[in-house]
Amino acid sequence: MKRLYLLSGLVLALTALEGTGQDEKKTPKEALQAVHDLIGNWRGTGEPNGTREEKEKGFWLETINWQWQFKGKDAWLLADIEKGKHYLKWELRYLPDGDKYQLKATTLSKETQTFEGKLDKNRLVVERTDEKTKQGQRLIFSLLHTNRHMYFYEVKGPKQASFSRAYRVGVTKNGVDFASGDGRPECIVSGGLGTSPVVHKGKTYYVCCTGCRDEFNSDPAKYVKEFESRKNKK
Repeated sequence: MKRLYLLSGLVLALTALEGTGQDEKKTPKEALQAVHDLIGNWRGTGEPNGTREEKEKGFWLETINWQWQFKGKDAWLLADIEKGKHYLKWELRYLPDGDKYQLKATTLSKETQTFEGKLDKNRLVVERTDEKTKQGQRLIFSLLHTNRHMYFYEVKGPKQASFSRAYRVGVTKNGVDFASGDGRPECIVSGGLGTSPVVHKGKTYYVCCTGCRDEFNSDPAKYVKEFESRKNKK
């Protein structure tokens, strides 16, 4: 009988441990590292869907600057868009409770639109439904390479079964050669690809954006310690 109780207790203990592992959630910083390739300055070339004449007539250029933002243990990505035809800025967050991403988009008329969705490999797909028109709206970010990505805007009417493309924007990184390969510097704050040097006590490290630079400067000793710890584990 004692053996039976011992076995039952062992099963319950193992079950509890398994449940604990399943309940573990990624932090916002960990989840957003999956889309770190967005960080940096980009030039975008946009065109509406339609005929060749419609594309040429509606063609536009825009500049996008993605940066990390930090507040305590929270982290998110912020994009400022210059000369954008549809949006002024984006704010991308990770919501641990729903294991999903949230994009808050500010339109040219200063309206805030909230999209939510999932990341599937190299595609971030976020959707919303307009309260007034009941139109479904979707933004898709396709991360092709560290120096190239595209995003698409698609819509779906209340009685339509599928989305149709409204426009697309091809985006290329400005000013930095981001060829792939080993030995690339790591951002000391985000863990992504470092592009700009920062110095602490005579030693050079790298950050990926001004947001990470400011965060590093707020407590360089902390980030150096974390960085050295990651290196030792590798």
